[in-house]
Amino acid sequence: MLAFQVKNAKLSPVQGPLPKLRKRWALLRTRLSGICNTDVEILRGYHAFRGTPGHEFVAEVAQIDGSGAEKQRWLGRRVTGDINVACSAYGFRPVCDFCRRGLKSHCVRRTVLGIVNHDGAFAEYFALPLENLHLVPDELGDEQAVFVEPLAAACQILAQIDVQKFRSAAVLGDGKLAQLIAQVLRTVLPHVTMYGKHEEKLALAKAAKIATKKVRGNSDDLKIRKENYRLVVEATGSPSGLTLAQQMTEPRGILVLKSTFHGAAPVETWPIVVKELTLVGSRCGSFHEAIRLLCTQQVNPTPLITRSFPLRDAAEAIQFAQKPGVMKVLLKPH
Repeated sequence: MLAFQVKNAKLSPVQGPLPKLRKRWALLRTRLSGICNTDVEILRGYHAFRGTPGHEFVAEVAQIDGSGAEKQRWLGRRVTGDINVACSAYGFRPVCDFCRRGLKSHCVRRTVLGIVNHDGAFAEYFALPLENLHLVPDELGDEQAVFVEPLAAACQILAQIDVQKFRSAAVLGDGKLAQLIAQVLRTVLPHVTMYGKHEEKLALAKAAKIATKKVRGNSDDLKIRKENYRLVVEATGSPSGLTLAQQMTEPRGILVLKSTFHGAAPVETWPIVVKELTLVGSRCGSFHEAIRLLCTQQVNPTPLITRSFPLRDAAEAIQFAQKPGVMKVLLKPH
């Protein structure tokens, strides 16, 4: 099969055998995979990952090491899947404390699809355990289903915070994840404002009925310094985002951190102490909720798609994804 692996800060094609299946694992034939900012950061050294990246996907179940009932349920079906592979899927006994508490996304022995010690979806085939899979409803097309993973990450905010206690929220950033976060918050809140630097990206948010404000995106920007919110989500994907988000969060407010990037973020901690801010790290979320929002058409991610590339052009695609103004870039194996 064809796959792309990280080598010398680039994606390089490799030909290799199909993944070997563990008990109750599935071989997945990729239909679409998405390039996100984490994949770009992996090229820059994030998690020192050296395998096949790619964690946003819709795929078809090609093979199963499982029971007859499991084969009947899954074989040939379109699926997406949780990216954290926990103790139970590897047969570890006893399972870790986080798994016993139902926090599999924090399993101490987990691998993470395309991010930590687990080859991902920038390939014709890859493998995941059955317990990670979610059926894609027939009413969703592949271009919708490929957004389930990042949309689930956006939904995690609703699971961590009682958002209905707020009247408004600010989303700092105008990229792919920020757009999904704003749409998810808008299903609950009457007022959501996106702060961003790019007119063409802010136009996408406006089309989704999100209020927008164009800013320079630095600490000297008076528009940011003068406007405060009780709830702020930092999704810039930039090391400077946390400093800006602190300025926008009012005393006793909640600041949700969504950015992941390679390297450190320069930040002063005194505003957190003086303003008594609550910081909430937020990562993976509910696939069920994400699929529900797509099926009910409360969130529409497809306008975020800029371009699709054949898998053989993955190296070109990830370079294109880093150009100004580009949003979601997809890879299609066939």
